[in-house]
Amino acid sequence: MGVEAHATNERVTGRTWTVRLDPVGRGRADVRVSCGRPACPAQVLPSAAVGRTAAVEHLKAHLRAGPAPRPSVYCACRAEECHTHIRPAGPRERPAPWRCGGAVVLAVVTDREGRWWRVMECCSRCAAAHPTAKIVATAPVQGSPAPVGSSRAIAAPASTGSAAVSAVGPHFSHSAPGAAVPHQVPSSRPARPTRQRRGRRGRIAQRFVPHDLRPVALRDELAELGELFRAYQQRAEPDLEVLADLHARKAKAFAAWADVTADTELRLDAQRAEQAAETVRLQHLHRIGEAPEGQEPAVARLLTAPAQWDHARAVLTHVADHAPLPGPDARLLVVMLTLRTAHSGIGNLVGQDLKGLPLSDAEHLVGQLLECGWLGIAGTVEELVASRPECPTRISVPSLTPDEGDPGPFTFGRKMRPKLSGWAQRVVGEKKLRKAKTAAEVRLLALALATGVDADGQLGPQGQGIGLDVLSSWCDVATGDLPELVDRLAAADWLAEAAVTDTLLTGRLTERVLPLSCPLT
Repeated sequence: MGVEAHATNERVTGRTWTVRLDPVGRGRADVRVSCGRPACPAQVLPSAAVGRTAAVEHLKAHLRAGPAPRPSVYCACRAEECHTHIRPAGPRERPAPWRCGGAVVLAVVTDREGRWWRVMECCSRCAAAHPTAKIVATAPVQGSPAPVGSSRAIAAPASTGSAAVSAVGPHFSHSAPGAAVPHQVPSSRPARPTRQRRGRRGRIAQRFVPHDLRPVALRDELAELGELFRAYQQRAEPDLEVLADLHARKAKAFAAWADVTADTELRLDAQRAEQAAETVRLQHLHRIGEAPEGQEPAVARLLTAPAQWDHARAVLTHVADHAPLPGPDARLLVVMLTLRTAHSGIGNLVGQDLKGLPLSDAEHLVGQLLECGWLGIAGTVEELVASRPECPTRISVPSLTPDEGDPGPFTFGRKMRPKLSGWAQRVVGEKKLRKAKTAAEVRLLALALATGVDADGQLGPQGQGIGLDVLSSWCDVATGDLPELVDRLAAADWLAEAAVTDTLLTGRLTERVLPLSCPLT
């Protein structure tokens, strides 16, 4: 009997499986959809969008056909020691164990990029700890009384000499012996005095808001702010004005929370939130071309953030240090091709991209880049020059292609690359430079000056000027040729108050081209 009871009460681990979306190979557009359930073969689909749709439909089919969550299973998260949602502690700290509890649910957890979907049969508390978890189904709560004839009622032993239970109903002490008990439905039991209902409990900034926090208005404000921050993360487009208001409210609420609890960490979080609100509000003003109160109107720059300006300078520095061919024409072409392939080492190019650059012999330069191995193209040089936007040519730069041992020379992401490439196209193809038919070395000088000014457009750090040796090395021209290039930029209304000494170029960018500048930070 003991063995049978142990087998009956043994709990099994909750189900878990994953549907993944993985690239088939480097440089290929098709993707592979795989499922962790048995007898589910992998599928190869032509694009990430088609693969994502197929993965979601495959997951939905499993959820529709699969059984409901079982109320008696062992939480899948607990079986994995909660590694899926508990952050590792520091070197001198022990990770706090997660307490399982609540009804068993079937939850779907996904990453924010939409690359995998994991189904777990776990407790509701562990599911709530996952920021992206969606509850698909909930198991009925256990604890209802066992029906007559159940295994628990049969297994209960009866002690010798105990009173027998009547088949009709119970006998009460005040009833006369032998008196029949009337079969009536008992009246409802009076409601017990319940404890005061727990207050609203939320979560904000990896902190749980205590349900007994007072005042109640502060508790509700913290819980609401947590929900608003999570809703903001799901937005398709950012709204910096809304985000700044949320950070300001968080700073005020955390300061009040610190006053109530005398917690120094909360006060520091309040100060960080206040700083974040000021930073985000300033970014918003820069994007809309306004300035903080008491300051002159800001410049509506094409690249709006200091990180973008630093990335633009990093690309130009990399090209100057690793240019495969000499001459300003080759340098300008390498800059534009680097920006086209900076993130993955692969990009698209059409003939108009080459024809729009002031190059004396674009076909010859492309052929030289192919011969030295710096560039690779799908097809011939003639096909590249003749290609149109509806059928671009795939190009690759092996030195920019990341691998397991070398992530590549640049740290910016996939969305940053087209912004930098668009900025360079605007500078190189600026209207007056194009109408004046300026040469490649003049366009290179324009790029260098656009990334070497302060916030007011003065050349060099704090307006102290830029060294001629730096500009000569970047434009790949002799130092003595720089005054002529400066004059051509001044004639194109790019430079004002320009002065060339033996070692420095001083002056400032005109207001007309300030939106193209990347100030030194």
